[in-house]
Amino acid sequence: MTILSTHVGSLPRSQDVVDQIFARERKEPYDTNTFDKIMTDHVDILVRRQKEAGIDIVSDGETSKISYATYVKDRYTGFGGDSPRNAPADLKLYPSFLKRLANDGGTPKYARPMCVGEVKSKGQGELEKDIANLKTAMAHHGVERGFMNAASPGVISLFLQNDYYKTRDAYLAALADAMKAEYETIVASGLDLQLDCPDLALSRHMLFTELSDDEFVKVAASHVEALNHALSDVPQDKVRIHICWGNYEGPHVCDIDMAKMFDTLMSAKARYTLFETSNPRHGHEWTVFRDRKADIPDDKILVPGVVDTTTNFVEHPDLVRQRVERFVEIVGADRVIAGSDCGFGTFAGFGAVDPEIAWAKLETLAKGAHAAS
Repeated sequence: MTILSTHVGSLPRSQDVVDQIFARERKEPYDTNTFDKIMTDHVDILVRRQKEAGIDIVSDGETSKISYATYVKDRYTGFGGDSPRNAPADLKLYPSFLKRLANDGGTPKYARPMCVGEVKSKGQGELEKDIANLKTAMAHHGVERGFMNAASPGVISLFLQNDYYKTRDAYLAALADAMKAEYETIVASGLDLQLDCPDLALSRHMLFTELSDDEFVKVAASHVEALNHALSDVPQDKVRIHICWGNYEGPHVCDIDMAKMFDTLMSAKARYTLFETSNPRHGHEWTVFRDRKADIPDDKILVPGVVDTTTNFVEHPDLVRQRVERFVEIVGADRVIAGSDCGFGTFAGFGAVDPEIAWAKLETLAKGAHAAS
């Protein structure tokens, strides 16, 4: 049986794409027709390169989005001003490293408005352009299967903090109601829907540092409850969920263990579960899935990250194969897809991995997955 390959979603953007996105971000004059053509052309290039690299399930690279979470400020009402910046707790423990990151341009700069009013969709026009670009490129290059990313209610609440709704739970509920149509639109197009949910791990050491792990697990469960509500009319077999601890090179010594988040992750209404297993802080946690095999629902497909997305090492295909085989031994080859730890272009114009090395990593990902077959 062939083991398929995919990735988390975001890919390096060309400079002309970045220039267009930031012109819009800074509210500078730009031509919408030119903007749309550059996005369309770039998605076509990305789909071609994914196919050439051997990736089976492709994305649009999140080409038109400033970031995987804050893009919602452009597509929904209720956002304005600026949210407070809060460095992850592990970086605060090593202030000299945090300073080095800031001085070297190692932290992306983009607007993070707060929620200051009622959150409502401005319509699905921008999303429909993204969908059309991806489906057109897939047809052009003969790719059968694709997915599109969308922010979860929880991750929006992490980066675009609440200054309007009476409680966090009320804010989550409003976000779930607002995002519901976006999720349904993606699935109705024939694409798979990927929900990006770093709030289920990253927010532990970024926003909820004063809580105990057990208290945070309850918060994360409320995030999944809101997400599942938004997915109430979406077939589970069309949904992917991605959890991560932050796509940055750092000590990560404050990361909550996968073992503590396992039940929460499994409770999400998603058939495909994407998670980190390649970076040095989480490479050992494949054993959590081995030891909890009986608690993995029979309809879940595991998509472990078998290449890291924060370093410029290109993994050997044999190492990728070994990582894939660990999960094949747990749930069987028919329930494993090879993925990446995180995205390669989480923020427009910013990425730790050189763009051409990112493509080399995707190629080795595909080679290792096929070797494991």
